[in-house]
Amino acid sequence: METYDFIVIGAGGSGLAGAMYAARLGLKTLVLGKMSGSELPVGGVITTTDIVENYPGFKSLSGIELGKKFEEHARAYDLVEIKTEEVLEVQKIKKGFLVETKKSEYSGKTILFATGTKWKKLGVSGAKELENKGVNYCALCDGPLYKNKIVSVVGGSDSAAKDALVLAKHAKKVYIIYRSEKIHPEPVNLEKIKNSKNIEIINNTNIKEIYGKEKVEEVVLDKKYNESNILKLDAVFVVIGHEILSELAIKLGVKVNLHKEIMINHKTSETNVPGVFAAGDVTDKSFKQLITGVADACTAAYSAYEFLGKEKIES
Repeated sequence: METYDFIVIGAGGSGLAGAMYAARLGLKTLVLGKMSGSELPVGGVITTTDIVENYPGFKSLSGIELGKKFEEHARAYDLVEIKTEEVLEVQKIKKGFLVETKKSEYSGKTILFATGTKWKKLGVSGAKELENKGVNYCALCDGPLYKNKIVSVVGGSDSAAKDALVLAKHAKKVYIIYRSEKIHPEPVNLEKIKNSKNIEIINNTNIKEIYGKEKVEEVVLDKKYNESNILKLDAVFVVIGHEILSELAIKLGVKVNLHKEIMINHKTSETNVPGVFAAGDVTDKSFKQLITGVADACTAAYSAYEFLGKEKIES
């Protein structure tokens, strides 16, 4: 069984940045990139973003391009290995940690949880049955499939607004269906929504049921819209938030808050378990952006480097 100085669980931007920085510090590093319940590729959530304009050094580029740059940077170091294996369990052993995947087992002296989140599902009749048959979670990935079609976005966040704007480039009509009085995206995206000719907002409304024989055909609303509870659609894009992927850490004894976010020391990215660190959307950081996750992951790598140095001296 091969032993690593630093095992990163999660291959999104935070995990890849942590791996890169660990390699620069001379740590033999393994990145395990597939998480149970997550369908994201290496590069993580940012790869589902259309255009990124808030990452320093890049005025404007696609999320896929940025994710690829993170991956290429990490792979440029001989000390970094990236494997797309699903992690099943992390256990404490005498000299570090045992990480079990579906394919193998690895020994790690330190661990970084950069496991992120997964999309929340819409718990209504038909949503599960028609998943990937018109019920989708990634506008950037699946939007081109609905050229000149009628689609909807469920949600009122900035992410929902950005997905609606992506879909508006392809679809004939985009409805934003939101349960509250007003959607609440960033001002610049709200202005874009208002200026779009093919986006319409349906407020104070929920989807009760999604219907279709082989694909999405229509949804049932909990209140009438244009004198009907039935809205004909070709697709429903669900953008109602994310679930924290912290179960592996919880089983290891890592402390989490009420939202199941991993609690870290925000100066060092340490958890309550010695040798275990966390970064990115899985943590209790209040402001969650790629750049803040990257910063915490690089901090975690340095903290792991210091931890291993101290362990060596004490032993």
